Amino acid sequence: MEYGFTKTVALSYEEAIDKATEELKKEGFGVLTVIDVKETLKKKLNVDFDRYIILGACNPPFAYEALKAEESVGLLMPCNVVVHENAGSVKISFFNPSLIAMVSDNPKLKELAVNLTEKIKKVMDSI
Repeated sequence: MEYGFTKTVALSYEEAIDKATEELKKEGFGVLTVIDVKETLKKKLNVDFDRYIILGACNPPFAYEALKAEESVGLLMPCNVVVHENAGSVKISFFNPSLIAMVSDNPKLKELAVNLTEKIKKVMDSI
């Protein structure tokens, strides 16, 4: 099972974060949360880790429809996007909304997951 879609980009780490945020916005997503994993691990555990950020992205119309269809779907939200720099290479990974359809028998959630996956793939392709 794939958790998401990953793309190596010819951008700096900072440019990749900006570009992902910009392209998400074009498809109706906003970034609700930003988790700097490197900074958090250093602060909490005093360990060094790669530059790694998690953007919690949400598309409000899809989120609203999903919550109306099944309120516990919030456990699978938001759609996370990871920007990871390792050994000079920058990768952007996007949550695969199809996973929502795999864990639910709700036909409305399955339909929303298909449409949301298309939007995520458009974002990825535009980067």
